[in-house]
Amino acid sequence: MKHVLIEKAFDIAIVKINRPKVLNALNFELVSELVEIFNNIVNDDKINAVILTGVGNKAFCAGGDLNQVIKMDPLQAEKYASHVHNLLNIIENLEKPVIAAINGYALGGGCQLALACDIRIASSNAKIGQTEIKIGIPPGWGGTQRLARIVGIAKAKELIYTGKIICAKDAKEINLFNMIISLGNNHSLVFNDKENLNNEEFNILLNAKLIQESIKFTRTITVNERFPIKISKSLLNKSRDINRESGLALERFGCALCFTKNDKDQIKSFFYK
Repeated sequence: MKHVLIEKAFDIAIVKINRPKVLNALNFELVSELVEIFNNIVNDDKINAVILTGVGNKAFCAGGDLNQVIKMDPLQAEKYASHVHNLLNIIENLEKPVIAAINGYALGGGCQLALACDIRIASSNAKIGQTEIKIGIPPGWGGTQRLARIVGIAKAKELIYTGKIICAKDAKEINLFNMIISLGNNHSLVFNDKENLNNEEFNILLNAKLIQESIKFTRTITVNERFPIKISKSLLNKSRDINRESGLALERFGCALCFTKNDKDQIKSFFYK
């Protein structure tokens, strides 16, 4: 793979977007590589979860590659958007949990990439925004749909209409980030001023801790059985698109599917140990 690196930690695949010179911006080729990687992960029984992040210490993903975008006519733009939609749908519907480890900027398409993940863990210096309006277009990769479902329609309108970039703390307050990782007061470099934004040592240490803590968190998921996690993810995703009665019916059937002999033995050992 030219633009993507893959590492493994336990039963977790760490997928890294590898275009740091352009802040890990997405071009057509990179999207194709990510599609191939996630399709391979589907069939890899040794992988139970994925952490998606960016190479370097400045950006998770700064969005679409403007060198490609500015040359597009409407038909090319639609083809490009369809290509990215396919990737984000694969990520969103992957049977295994996908955790975004957001190191630095997640802007425009980078924000939309993070929205397709199940959980978003960010470094304390992360910045996120749905910034497309600044270049005269709306979000085109699912931002108008996924963002509203996560933060509410009023806040989504605010972020999309203004195109503003918000800090990790503000993103956490509106549930856009699940958690924030910082170096903490025990470290000599504490993120409390603008100076640290350009402090290379700080960024390296913070990014390392982000990945470490993301692995640690993801392990709290993968220690559980794979099948009920798969069912739970499917049910949660479906809950956004169907009525409550249908969702409850699906939940009953999904739960019933998990009652194999082995699962019942596990339930007994959990309650009667």
